[in-house]
Amino acid sequence: MTATTGQGGATPAERAIEDYLRHLAVERGLARNTILSYRRDLAAYAEWLAERGIRSPEVATEADLAAFRGHLANDRVPPLATSSIARLLSAVRGLHRFLVEEGRAEADASRDLAPPKPPARLPKAISVEDVEALLEAASGDEPGRLRDRALLEVLYATGARVSEAVGLNVDDLLVEGDVVRLTGKGGKQRIVPLGSYARAAVDAYLVRARPMLSARGKATPALFLGARGGRLGRQAAWEAIRGAAGRAGIEASVSPHTLRHSFATHLLAGGADVRVVQELLGHSSVATTQIYTRVTADTLREMYTVAHPRAR
Repeated sequence: MTATTGQGGATPAERAIEDYLRHLAVERGLARNTILSYRRDLAAYAEWLAERGIRSPEVATEADLAAFRGHLANDRVPPLATSSIARLLSAVRGLHRFLVEEGRAEADASRDLAPPKPPARLPKAISVEDVEALLEAASGDEPGRLRDRALLEVLYATGARVSEAVGLNVDDLLVEGDVVRLTGKGGKQRIVPLGSYARAAVDAYLVRARPMLSARGKATPALFLGARGGRLGRQAAWEAIRGAAGRAGIEASVSPHTLRHSFATHLLAGGADVRVVQELLGHSSVATTQIYTRVTADTLREMYTVAHPRAR
């Protein structure tokens, strides 16, 4: 691309882009490296326009922009990463907005040019063996360790978000502690079974640790208490899990959400219905839960062999 506007060899597209780059540098004060990045991306756009016989972005249509997006997604060799496509389309949208603001184009042909959606990332889960090691590493007889073991057991047994777990009150333990009432996003409540291991850990905490922690602060209905007797915070919950993971020698990054993901993954691997898991997790849509169903081909074949009457 010619660097200076008005040089004899510059095409209308190149002049429009140079004007836009000058605007970014002078009017908006963008850094030199940012301008260079815009220049590279818009040069690719100008080249594509030229190949289609379009001399200037001022006359490009919405159909042209949609075709350019498709070209980026499907025709490049090697293919561009989703983030690179999104960056390039952002530069193109900026150029077209500039041309409209300057009165050089009647309409913004890029107004419906949406960036590609990033690929769905599978939730990170750890194995059942790692979960067991994590829970065992949280064990201990002092009040803090009894609380941490109970907290981690509840997180894994219920799939609760960390905010839901630290937000629990003692009165949220229902039916003699067999189920727990979780309050999720928007104040929506759900009832989730606690399981025998989590119930035993919570009972041990309530009897042997919570009274001692409660005596250090003001009375509170909170189930999980911090060192000063107040409600346990989210950061403290994170630290409890990180500490247990370190003691267990788990190399993968472990967070409260890891236990939520592991809860869902292990339930589905054990044969639970996806809609049951949806209810337990508090997902408003089953589509959110279905990301956990992307199991390996080997697991699918194994489940098919066991479940289908004519598989063997």
